[in-house]
Amino acid sequence: MRVSKQLLLMGAAAWLTAYAMPASAQLANTQLKDKSGKAVGDVDLIQGPGGVLLRLTLKGIPAGEHAFHIHAVGKCEAPFESAGPHFNPTNKKHGMMADQAHAGDMPNLHVPQGGDLKVEVLNTSITLEKGKPNSVFDTDGSSIVVHAGPDDYKTDPDGKAGERIACGVIGESGGSAAAGTPPTSPPQR
Repeated sequence: MRVSKQLLLMGAAAWLTAYAMPASAQLANTQLKDKSGKAVGDVDLIQGPGGVLLRLTLKGIPAGEHAFHIHAVGKCEAPFESAGPHFNPTNKKHGMMADQAHAGDMPNLHVPQGGDLKVEVLNTSITLEKGKPNSVFDTDGSSIVVHAGPDDYKTDPDGKAGERIACGVIGESGGSAAAGTPPTSPPQR
């Protein structure tokens, strides 16, 4: 039940962050692609005062529970091992259930039959602000990865999430937008 409470708190935090955003916010985005290069999702990232809100839209992902992480390298060459390990600027061990977590660890996605999902997740451990130790825009960039299986929230280093089935390099979206306005479409990669 601990994870359920955490997801509820993250949802409430995401809602509050969306409405507490300044009139202008930093934006980033990515297009997720599967191993064949087919687009399977988009993620818009919005910097708010409490962290980064990720607005995720998936299409055609297998139904079921999937791990969803920010990875340490901005590279997505199939089979996506090029994305490196989880984003972890504070050198913590993996595991929200072990009272630790990498900055790139996020709750599992629950993809319904049909493979389409829209969800918002607040990550309070990262920033879009360049030059900060927890910035996704460090020297080698960052990426977002969807895994074949769920994260067990405790096993270091990756939660036994399985193979990487979709990946996208996080890129700047060219400025800022008014709060509540969706960012521009992600660049084609």
